[in-house]
Amino acid sequence: MKPFKTMAHINSLGGKMAEITVLDKPNENENKYIVEYSGVKCSAIFNWFVCEYYADDIYGIIKEI
Repeated sequence: MKPFKTMAHINSLGGKMAEITVLDKPNENENKYIVEYSGVKCSAIFNWFVCEYYADDIYGIIKEI
């Protein structure tokens, strides 16, 4: 998957929209993504009903090993 920029609802902003970079979709059978927002890698989902991403930069932070 080639990284791309888009808008998403951000958890730490109370659901307000901000720009993210979608980095990867680890499992093609799940609706989960790895994104970067403000220099932090975190998890996100894509809601197909409203065609919008929801990034969790509070509880979904992905730590580098």
